[in-house]
Amino acid sequence: MIKPEKNSGFTLIEITVVVSLISIMLFFAVPQFRNTLLTDSINHTSRWIIGKVRVIKEYSTSKQKLCILHVNLDSNKMWVSEETMTEENLHQANEKGFEIPGDLRLINVEYPQKGIISSGQADICFYKAGYSDKALIHIQRDDNEKVSFLIEPFLPTVKFYEKYVGFEDL
Repeated sequence: MIKPEKNSGFTLIEITVVVSLISIMLFFAVPQFRNTLLTDSINHTSRWIIGKVRVIKEYSTSKQKLCILHVNLDSNKMWVSEETMTEENLHQANEKGFEIPGDLRLINVEYPQKGIISSGQADICFYKAGYSDKALIHIQRDDNEKVSFLIEPFLPTVKFYEKYVGFEDL
C-alpha cells in the first residue's frame, strides 16, 4: 500500500509572521544604517579639522613659526603651510592637502573683522605666541544640513556646531 507523502513546507501564517518580523527589523535598522553613512564623512572631516588645529597651534608655539591653515573654497581642500616653506614645498603641501569628501562642500570662512569669504582661498594664521585668528569654517552636506567649526584665538580646541552659526549668533 502506498502512503500519501506529507507536505513539508510552511503555512501561509508562518510565512506572513516571518516576513512581518523581518520588515519590522529593517524598518528600525535601515534608518540607523543610513544615518551612519551620512555622518561618516562629517565625522572624518571634523576629526581632521579639530586634530589639525590642535597640532598646528602646538607646532607654531614650540617651533616659533607662523603657520597657516589654507581653506580653498573653490577646490574644497584644506592644507597647512609655515612661513619658512619654499615655493616648491608650498606646492607639495597644497597637493597633499586634505580633500573634503564628495558629499560635503566648504561654504565659507567667517572672520569677526574681515567678514565672510565665500570663494577663493581663506587663510587662518597660527602665530608664534600661541594664538590664532578667530574664524568660523562652515561646511554643507548634500542634504543641505550645515555645520560650523569655531577656531578660538587662545583655546587649543575647536568648537563644533551642528548648524550654521555666525559670529552674531555666538
